[in-house]
Amino acid sequence: MGQRPITFLRQVVALCTYPDLLDSPSFPEDAKNRARRILQGCGGNSLGSYSASQGVNCIREDVAAYIERRDGGVPADPDNIYLTTGASDGIAAILKLLVSGGGKTRTGVMIPIPQYPLYSAAISELDAIQVNYYLDEENCWALDVNELGRSLNEAKAYCNPKVLCIINPGNPTGQVQSRQCIEDVIHFAWEEKLFLLADEVYQDNVYSEGCQFHSFKKILYEMGPEYYNNVELVSFHSTSKGYMGECGYRGGYMEVINLHPEIKGQLVKLLSVRLCPPVSGQAAMDIVVNPPVPEEESYVQFIKEKESVLNNLAKKAKLTEDLFNQVPGIYCNPLQGAMYAFPRIFIPSKAIEAAK
Repeated sequence: MGQRPITFLRQVVALCTYPDLLDSPSFPEDAKNRARRILQGCGGNSLGSYSASQGVNCIREDVAAYIERRDGGVPADPDNIYLTTGASDGIAAILKLLVSGGGKTRTGVMIPIPQYPLYSAAISELDAIQVNYYLDEENCWALDVNELGRSLNEAKAYCNPKVLCIINPGNPTGQVQSRQCIEDVIHFAWEEKLFLLADEVYQDNVYSEGCQFHSFKKILYEMGPEYYNNVELVSFHSTSKGYMGECGYRGGYMEVINLHPEIKGQLVKLLSVRLCPPVSGQAAMDIVVNPPVPEEESYVQFIKEKESVLNNLAKKAKLTEDLFNQVPGIYCNPLQGAMYAFPRIFIPSKAIEAAK
């Protein structure tokens, strides 16, 4: 699509990959400082060493600081942060941890329809039970708690629904959930003792006026201790989407809230089987959560590039929506965020008759 990479991110990863460049006058000092800090956190000061299975410590600290800033001061603990090989790796690991039982006690995983096929594929691979809940197309693909209730109650007849997956902003439906909607979902999960997975990889991609990204973690915290100390939640983010588009680096993280300490031990054990996420991807993730700040020399260029990418995506979203809606027999909901449109095709009655 012709999207240019963010210069600062590539500079830091280049410096980390080939530290001799730290002596080069071609690189800005703020990029060098970040590269030095990341390298100091790596074994033998090298990107080529394995890291801890949970990820490089200083990068996890930066992720926690980013979450605190994003969520207006809601505390984040680096010990709850796990760096992952893109968000997909984290989602698959958590599902693997949660799936158990057989027959009617087999774990059911509730996923939105339309969905991102990672979920159905992972559920199928783990031999878990896919439990569909349908987004409300008439209401801009909103999530309706009554539909969650219907889906859950029907599923209880043939499995044990334990996990509720949310994709916000939506993939492939492009909706951004309202604060009220997220509160309702958290209340539902709390009431039904469901484990929440919040796929938030499109958190930087919000285009519609009046729409705003709210993280599940922040709303959970603001709902008070009864919720915040009890609802099990894992949130995911990645280098692949947003304004970065660095999907080849396979950088990501998950924040795990309210997991029992013994289960946390099992999670670390499970993750250690795959040794560690790519360390270059961890470095790329660090730049996403620790970008240049106003007093640094790379800030102006960074903001210019970031806004250019996001403005382009917003224009393309509007263009896509408008073009679909100009075609007779196609309707497309407003694209509030993410990177996808999910248009509806109305098949003419004569075509249906001919098909019969």
